[in-house]
Order: sequence, then C-alpha cells, then structure tokens
Amino acid sequence: MGYVNEPDGVDLYVDPKPLTDKDKREISEVIAYYKSTGRKKKIAAHKQSIASLKNPTSKEGVGLK
Repeated sequence: MGYVNEPDGVDLYVDPKPLTDKDKREISEVIAYYKSTGRKKKIAAHKQSIASLKNPTSKEGVGLK
C-alpha cells in the first residue's frame, strides 16, 4: 500500500476517535479475561450496526445490496 497524497491547498488530518467510559470498561474486561484464561472473549455486536447493515436504505448503513 502507498501513502495518500494531499491535494494542493488541502490538509488531511486523521484523529483517533475518543473512547467512552463504557468502551474503556469493555476493553479492560476483555484484556483481563484473556490474561486470566488465555482465550479470546466473545463479544456481542452492537445492535445498531447490525440493523443498519440489514436495511440498505438506512442513512447509517453501508448500502449493501
């Protein structure tokens, strides 16, 4: 893969998405589970993301057909 070239006069910035307290707590639980058992913890998918993928006309969806 190569680098993305910036067009003249345009600056591209990529900032990390800040984590919520809930996200931080979930990540900590997964890491603690892995350290204690050596296995990956199964994580339930977010219902909103799945619903938007199932409905291709949704504004949040990817538009899969």
